[in-house]
Amino acid sequence: MRFQIPKTLILLLIAVLPASYSHAQHDFSTSYFKIHINNKGWITSMKNVTGKTHQREFSPADKPSPLLSLFDSKKNKYYHPTKAIFNKTKQTYTLHYANGSVASVSVIPHKKYFKLTLQSLAPRNGVDNVQWGAYHTNITNLFGEIIGVARDTSEAVNYAIGMLALSDNTLGGLSETVADAAPFQYIIHTPDKKRFPLPAHLHEGQVFPIGGDGISDVAFYAHKEPYYRILYGNAAQIDPQGQISIAYNSRDRAPKRTVFFSLIPNMEANIPNHLDVQPLPGIDYVGSSVAFWGSPDSTALLDVVQNIVLSEGLPYPTFNGKWVKDPSAFTPDVLTSGGVYDSIVPYTHQLGFKAISLYDQGFIRPDRGNGGYIDGKNFEKKPLKMAAGAKSHKELSEIAARLGIIIGRTPITTALAPGTHDASPVPSDSLCYQQKRILTKSIGTSDTLIFVNDPQYLDEIASWEGHCKNLNMIKIGKELIHYLGVSKEAPYRLLNVKRGYWNTTTANHAAGDTIYKLQVTINYGYDGLIPNMQLQDQIAEYYATVCKVNGLAYYDFDGQEFLFNNGHGYYSVKRFFHRMFDKAKALGVPYIRFTGSTLSEGSWHYQSIWNVGGGKNLYDIDTREWGSSTSQGKDLRDVTYANFFPSGMGGNFPIKAGSTVAQYEHVQAISVGIGSTYSLQINQKDVEACTEKYAIFKAIRTWENARAANAFPRWVKKQLADPANQFHLEELDKDSWKLFKTDLDGKNSRPFCTLKRSAH
Repeated sequence: MRFQIPKTLILLLIAVLPASYSHAQHDFSTSYFKIHINNKGWITSMKNVTGKTHQREFSPADKPSPLLSLFDSKKNKYYHPTKAIFNKTKQTYTLHYANGSVASVSVIPHKKYFKLTLQSLAPRNGVDNVQWGAYHTNITNLFGEIIGVARDTSEAVNYAIGMLALSDNTLGGLSETVADAAPFQYIIHTPDKKRFPLPAHLHEGQVFPIGGDGISDVAFYAHKEPYYRILYGNAAQIDPQGQISIAYNSRDRAPKRTVFFSLIPNMEANIPNHLDVQPLPGIDYVGSSVAFWGSPDSTALLDVVQNIVLSEGLPYPTFNGKWVKDPSAFTPDVLTSGGVYDSIVPYTHQLGFKAISLYDQGFIRPDRGNGGYIDGKNFEKKPLKMAAGAKSHKELSEIAARLGIIIGRTPITTALAPGTHDASPVPSDSLCYQQKRILTKSIGTSDTLIFVNDPQYLDEIASWEGHCKNLNMIKIGKELIHYLGVSKEAPYRLLNVKRGYWNTTTANHAAGDTIYKLQVTINYGYDGLIPNMQLQDQIAEYYATVCKVNGLAYYDFDGQEFLFNNGHGYYSVKRFFHRMFDKAKALGVPYIRFTGSTLSEGSWHYQSIWNVGGGKNLYDIDTREWGSSTSQGKDLRDVTYANFFPSGMGGNFPIKAGSTVAQYEHVQAISVGIGSTYSLQINQKDVEACTEKYAIFKAIRTWENARAANAFPRWVKKQLADPANQFHLEELDKDSWKLFKTDLDGKNSRPFCTLKRSAH
């Protein structure tokens, strides 16, 4: 007898089940963007729904995009979804994979972005990393490899598609990225095939090493051609057709793993070496979340990206009451030289600038032993020379604060220098190590025969960067020991041993004691040990304390790439700055403005500016080009502009006896036009020798007042950004300005347009 289901039940099942669970394909929309996800869990359409451009479809017909990919690093293998079931009520996809894993991913449309979150993954079956995408587009113009954005900036299309991480353990880039920091190198990509056609011997996506010997950071930038694009990440990638894809990933940081890493892997001075990465239990990919968005490119930053940052509670540093990514908030800083400070604060105020970098005071080293009191517990040290009497940092900061100006210094980020609290003469037990070995024979205080159980990787010179022989050392107990090399035959022993290194105390060590081969920085004055993650957290808090104690609110983090040295890459950077800003907030420090030696997805939200380098390497005021001696100016301009970050013109444009107003009007026009900042070199004696100094101050301040008023429309900025043009700006009143075009020497002015303060 055949069992029959009542017809009413069949109708009920038909009515109810598809409403909650469906294999059907689905569309999701924001105000500007519509995506289509098929029944396998792939995005097959990305459309501009504004109706304002000719191009609407941005998903290549032959390249659908996996909503979420899985990665097994041991097998170096990706898994893409093979089946997708959508629960409309919960707005959640159940994604099935060939390795047997099943993921639950929520897709929540907001007005201006989609929020994608991995809710669960089981069984893991070897998956230690997940990847959002890669999401493939047919956009071939600008790619933002730091934050993951594909941009078509043309008037005809004017559209961008991008992502942002919504959790610290979600990083811009591919799952396969070694040590979570993408290689620093060039890629071939032309932003415009008609204007910049590729030579026959080059093709899209081709990779080349940076220039120089891998040591001089100026020589890294070695290609002025517009189709050589320097890379500071891999959150955006280029295919052989020049099409741009974007991706973010997240890792389970609990398992033990060894990486073979160098940030600059193709150069002899920076070859990869092996690092046992510190496990971080509880830092997992479940909960990984991204904002996925599409919008008109011209309004994407302030309309969409800013909305995501505010809506999702991401870091939102402000300066002068505005988000630091807002172009109307961009402002130059003063960079001191000469070591005399009587007029530095008054000059800065006359310029209309708000920050002073005391660059001529050299490096601050993280030394937790001073408790943040860099001038002594009673501020008895007075390093800042003035005719009326030298000042401490705290005293100068109080003088500057009366005029709304902040001051700051240049740290060596996390380089634990010899003689500091965590390095020597008593090294911390919380140092980052590359390898851990066992001492096989006991040694006395003067023994130099140090036998180890395993020689593997001990012949590598420490650090991926520079491989400086003087920093090659191990730690046993509280003693640092220098060595070079390991014997090739058993019993294995370290060679060229020097005991009690960095003035540590020699001691007896028993067989079975642990040997730590330490991770280090480079020399050239940056000599230091790298902390483990817990000690790095404390150093981040130390920098916040230094600000509170001494009145500082500005840092130039030289050696910022040392945050990559522990093998946790961009996660390490996010964790460091998150910790520093949280501690600063708890101490009542409202904001820390900072630049540094690099820019990454880890620092993008926190970092205000990127005034690195200077002179003829950045913007050459004499030749009017972005880098005349190297391509650094062009390279950094292209990186920052593509990633919605203020470009930098370096520490530059010192006012000297022969300086003219026309020179600085040109600098300001370029700065406003391209959306850049710079650090104006101020040497008090040189400025006093300049007969036009007050006119220069007034001209710069006029431009900065207009910039802060958001008075320059997009069409005017395009004219300002052209180095062939020369402009003069006059203030009519606090809300309006008259812009003139002039000859290159500033003469023969012709009215160009009138500018008004923007209501926004």
